[in-house]
Amino acid sequence: MVKGVSRRVIVVDSPDPKLFEQAIFIVRNEAFAREGVTPDQVVSEACRVAKGYTSAVAGHRGPRWGDLPGWIYAVMGGGAIGVLWLLASVL
Repeated sequence: MVKGVSRRVIVVDSPDPKLFEQAIFIVRNEAFAREGVTPDQVVSEACRVAKGYTSAVAGHRGPRWGDLPGWIYAVMGGGAIGVLWLLASVL
C-alpha cells in the first residue's frame, strides 16, 4: 500500500553482517520538534540500538538444531523408529 505521506528514515549498516545487512528506522515527525534533539543525536541513537541488538543476539548462543550435522538427524530418526518398533512388538 502506498501512502501520500513522506517519512524520515535512518538506514544503519550492520555492525555484524552475519545477522543482518541494514537496520531501517522510521523516525517520528515530532522527534526533531523537541528542544535539544539534533539529527546527529537521533542517528547516534539508531546506531547504538543496532549495536545493542547485535551484541544481545550474538551473546545468546544456545544449542541450535540447524547447527547439527545430517548424520545426527539420521541416528535420532533411527533410534526413534527402533523405540517405536520395540514398543509395538511388546504391546
